Amino acid sequence: MKYKKLAEIYDELSSTTKRLEKIEILSKFLKEIGESDRDILYLLLGDIYPEHDEKKIGISSQLAIKAIAKSTGVTNSEVVNEWKSLGDLGKVAEKLKKQKRQSTLSQSNLTTEKVISNLRKLPEMEGKGTVEKKISLITELLTSASPLEALYLIRIVIGDLRIGLKSSTVRNAIAKAFFKEEEKKNAIEEIQNAYDMNPDLALVFELAKKGKRFSIELKAGKPIKVMLAQKANTIKDAFEKAGKPLAAEFKYDGFRMMINKKDGNITLYTRRLENVTNQFPDIVDVIKKHINGNSFIVDAEVIGYNPKTKKYVPFQAISQRIKRKYHVERLVKELPVEVKAFDIVYLNGKNIIKEPFEKRTEILKKIVKNERYKITTADQKITDSEKEVRDFYNKAIKDNQEGLILKNLKAPYKPGSRVGFMLKLKEELRDYDLVITGAEYGTGKRSGWMSSFILSCLGEKDGEFLEIGKVGTGIKEKFEEQEEKIGTSFHELTEMLKPLITKEHGKTVEVKPKVVVAVTYQEVQKSPNYNSGFALRFPRFTALREDKPLSEITTLNEIKKDYENQKKDFKYS
Repeated sequence: MKYKKLAEIYDELSSTTKRLEKIEILSKFLKEIGESDRDILYLLLGDIYPEHDEKKIGISSQLAIKAIAKSTGVTNSEVVNEWKSLGDLGKVAEKLKKQKRQSTLSQSNLTTEKVISNLRKLPEMEGKGTVEKKISLITELLTSASPLEALYLIRIVIGDLRIGLKSSTVRNAIAKAFFKEEEKKNAIEEIQNAYDMNPDLALVFELAKKGKRFSIELKAGKPIKVMLAQKANTIKDAFEKAGKPLAAEFKYDGFRMMINKKDGNITLYTRRLENVTNQFPDIVDVIKKHINGNSFIVDAEVIGYNPKTKKYVPFQAISQRIKRKYHVERLVKELPVEVKAFDIVYLNGKNIIKEPFEKRTEILKKIVKNERYKITTADQKITDSEKEVRDFYNKAIKDNQEGLILKNLKAPYKPGSRVGFMLKLKEELRDYDLVITGAEYGTGKRSGWMSSFILSCLGEKDGEFLEIGKVGTGIKEKFEEQEEKIGTSFHELTEMLKPLITKEHGKTVEVKPKVVVAVTYQEVQKSPNYNSGFALRFPRFTALREDKPLSEITTLNEIKKDYENQKKDFKYS
């Protein structure tokens, strides 16, 4: 397919914020895509691989600047000046291509196949001369591109497509394109279930295009979306939703991990579908020795503990282990972790996802060899007593955990869903997961560092992030070499955000929404100062949430509900 056609679709999608209009535009376009062009589905979401693939384009803004300059015959400084003015490198490429085109009569013959081919070579490059080779591949595409094509090429390359498109909108568009109106509701559910079992939209599109049912098999070795819990306001509320008796389990202050074993190989995935096997050789070793089975998919929480006192520590103390690919052996010793296994969905070639929870946990307990500070099954109590749940909750808090997860004993496992038969009970209205969308450089001892960070929640429209406040407390000044590195410093946050800057206004910058953080606060207040209509009172940074995808950060709807309910103190029942 001509890349021009896709660029025009990008433009149409970016021209509207209405989800139904996006679905209409997409559904018509999807019918035009041949089965051999299925990889266009990745490009629609600004990528070239399935969501779970480890390979990423990984091109910095600085490298993109060089490619733009080289392809348009201007200097790097001229590109940077235009960037400061326009705030969008894609717009810069478009403008400079228009200026160059006035003196040429070139016609773009760029295809989506060529774009994907060139971009997929980028992550494979290593060794001497890599930077120059990457610039040449991008330059080749830009040289052949029209101004509109250049706009979206650069945005894809730097990972900032800006068309406000979610995978759920693509899902609905697939249903609209290939199913009759009366089939659409069931089709949307089937498509979502298939995507949650194998997060690959191109594969789902291909099956829909061929008119096949979405019989995607669950297999070990591939990531699946984790099942998520809804909130319970009280123990009574939890019993009403989950039934009696229910299973009460500790809600651990750690991070989620899907543990896969296939053909003797252990693979570890986060809730964001990131492969973190290399970062956790200690867990791989534990799984080999402590879980029996030829193949399995086990759902677990990983928590940290102090190697000297053996007391459990907060998530923020071990969060750095998720991203760190160097000095792994040192981190294993300094920041040891324990696996808390709480569910299993696949064992020895058999899909047990539809088996009731009580049977799945029975299977899990039979194959896990418990050893404290290595791996154990989750602390659990089966009960129909509110008093027992209350006592168990207090025990979890005393053990430095977050609260409880309350589960329906008869429920199946539903990947990717926030389900009403699994509920979390903890002191709410105290913490949110938000994304940084802007920052302000500090003065004095914080000069040169970003020191105040603009926080945003997920809006109601596709790709919308709405500001809800600023945070500058809870962040460390700077780590001295001899200090134990727990927490996050202004220097570290600044370095993470610099490559994400999209606009600069004096000391204030706007950044691409990518860095997710956990923030505690005292109260939600109505406020005209932020476009969400709300503000957080006394927000405090508590942790980087590198394990959490943007799709799972706190939503505006959740904040609205919390605002209405916050006058009610947390109660057990």
